Amino acid sequence: MAKNRHQELGLADEQVIEMYRTMLLARKIDERMWLLNRAGKIPFVISCQGQEAAQIGAAFALNRTEDYIAPYYRDMGVVLAFGMTTRELFLSAFAKAEDPNSGGRQMPSHFGQKKNRILTGSSPVTTQLPHAVGVALAGKMEKKDFVSFVTLGEGSSNQGDFHEGLNFAGVHKLPVITMVENNKYAISVPLDRQVASETVADRGQSYGMPGYQVNGNDPLEVYKVMKEARERAVNGEGPTLIEALTNRLTAHSSDDDHTAYRDQEEIEKMKQDDCVNFFSDYLKGSKVLTEEQEEEIIKDIDKEINDATEYAENAPYAEAESALKHVYAEEGGE
Repeated sequence: MAKNRHQELGLADEQVIEMYRTMLLARKIDERMWLLNRAGKIPFVISCQGQEAAQIGAAFALNRTEDYIAPYYRDMGVVLAFGMTTRELFLSAFAKAEDPNSGGRQMPSHFGQKKNRILTGSSPVTTQLPHAVGVALAGKMEKKDFVSFVTLGEGSSNQGDFHEGLNFAGVHKLPVITMVENNKYAISVPLDRQVASETVADRGQSYGMPGYQVNGNDPLEVYKVMKEARERAVNGEGPTLIEALTNRLTAHSSDDDHTAYRDQEEIEKMKQDDCVNFFSDYLKGSKVLTEEQEEEIIKDIDKEINDATEYAENAPYAEAESALKHVYAEEGGE
């Protein structure tokens, strides 16, 4: 990778260090959650490992004080970049009352936070895409400059919601950006058994929008195409489809054994292409980051994660009586 590419994209050294820190934070939160799951302390993990570069590159190209996001369950990097905290993510993992996503009612990684414009997700895959399109339609009707950003896996790109949502966005030229994080497996089903077209990005032209395939291990490449997509959206030029090629370094979830369908050679190759190491090497090669600075960042992140884990583990669960809250209409229309 050429030196100082970030400066050519208009990114200051401090910004790319923040991008790297957020990638590393997402990775280390995820690693801690796996340990907690295997210790029997939290029920479920669905991992972001290997996809952090695509997530952070995209999120940093958006307006993180105005744009709306509809993330899918792996998008820990996106929600961290948009303001969800480490403590809040652990509160969700432990299903505690203070969990901002659902007060402990939803599975972990079903993100949603009104104050940070994170649209609530659900277990059925791809339902977030029509929601993001609807938010973009509302923005266009109200003549606002924000865009909506929706993410999903390539397996989800074969669901009806994907095609209906993109078609509607294309017809009405809505300011919505769809990013498919193609990690090459829909749980255990490989890409060649899912998608007949040469790329997922090729589908964009069918819906009247440009489609771009990018290296999802390179946050700067993702940043560049996302920034251009956002400029088109706010200029009234309509939606964009982006396919970020990534690797899922772990099993599909804590309930999956990926060695049943991936051989060890493939797994080792993915680890060699780890996007976190890739960006670390770039920053050091560009003289933006030193080994000593990286050690300080890791030390700071470790403390943040330890504090958040301790707080969340000791936080109270929701009162049992709250189980029916938001299920039935309440007096006063609340």
